[in-house]
Amino acid sequence: MWIAFALIVAIAIVVWLMSGGEKEQTVNFNSAKVEKMNIHTSITATGTIEPVTSVTVGTQVSGIVSKLYVDYNSVVKKGQVIAELDKTNLTSELNTARANLSSAQSTLKYETANYNRYKTLYEKGLVSANDYENAQLSYNRALQSVNTASQSVQKAATNLGYATITSPIDGVVLSKSVEEGQTVAASFNTPELFKIAQDLTDMRVIADIDEADIGGVKEGQRVTFTVDAFPDDTFEGRVTQVRQEATTSSNVVTYEVVISAPNADMKLKPGLTANVTIMTLEKNNVMAVPSKALRFQPNEALLKKGETIEDCEGDSKVWTREGNTFKAHKVETGTTNGMLTEIVSGIEPGTEVITDFEISGGVEEADEQKQTNPFMPRPKNRNQNKNQKK
Repeated sequence: MWIAFALIVAIAIVVWLMSGGEKEQTVNFNSAKVEKMNIHTSITATGTIEPVTSVTVGTQVSGIVSKLYVDYNSVVKKGQVIAELDKTNLTSELNTARANLSSAQSTLKYETANYNRYKTLYEKGLVSANDYENAQLSYNRALQSVNTASQSVQKAATNLGYATITSPIDGVVLSKSVEEGQTVAASFNTPELFKIAQDLTDMRVIADIDEADIGGVKEGQRVTFTVDAFPDDTFEGRVTQVRQEATTSSNVVTYEVVISAPNADMKLKPGLTANVTIMTLEKNNVMAVPSKALRFQPNEALLKKGETIEDCEGDSKVWTREGNTFKAHKVETGTTNGMLTEIVSGIEPGTEVITDFEISGGVEEADEQKQTNPFMPRPKNRNQNKNQKK
């Protein structure tokens, strides 16, 4: 009985091997409709949020900060006093300049009278021309001294006025760089005291765009961005400026792009990092198909018995299956983003077009069909090997 059972199993294995042990191969075609779609392309970058207008407030005179009237986040108005420097030395300089002006004016008064006297005597021939010219020279010098002293008074008064720091714009104090009692020196540069933002409800993003992507960025394009502080919120803006100056860092060239960022709810804060997506292409509600439908090309090896191919001339074509016929349709294409391609004309909306195919079944037969696919690589000596086997 065991011998008989073994013989039956052996016969079954031989029969299975002779039958090939393979499933019947089937080819399934995938399709998609020609319908209205949205075609978008975008680039991503990072940027920094900052106020549209911000002013750094400094001082043009040196001295000790005697009083501070504002702090961080203080709301200020244009012309409002926000700080004062010690005015002792500046007041002294102004008083000295006024004293010099008074002295110069007294000298001018004397020289004017002396000049008029010599002029009268010269006209009567009672003094020499040399004496008259000396009196005239002294008068002119006294007049110039008065003008110089007057300018010194004006300069001293201006410097005294600089000791009172006022806000140049309406806004909010973002930073404060000094404290009361601190000495500031304006000998070589202007010390920074405050930084004031004009309007925090109108912000902007300065994004660094790679040189490979900058060609597609144009003013007016729609932008979306997020910040880590509010990961669930998506903010929107527009490209307002594409700056021409390039920045090179670690051999990477980038360009600054300015993006508007309305901030009515005051969520955006200066200095936040924004993850920016710039919509370089937006076409909505246009007739389109998956781009792979334009790359599909039926092959005779894929056909079943009775099926035929009806081709047409043209570089851009899509294929439909009408009964047992694969029919090509010449189409005019428009915009593409790689995944979707706009169809301008050549086929009716709603038409089912073939996008690709799938082969299932026996391994050898499946490999045979895949090799006949024009998009799959073919072995060089395949036909020779077949002939040798025959």
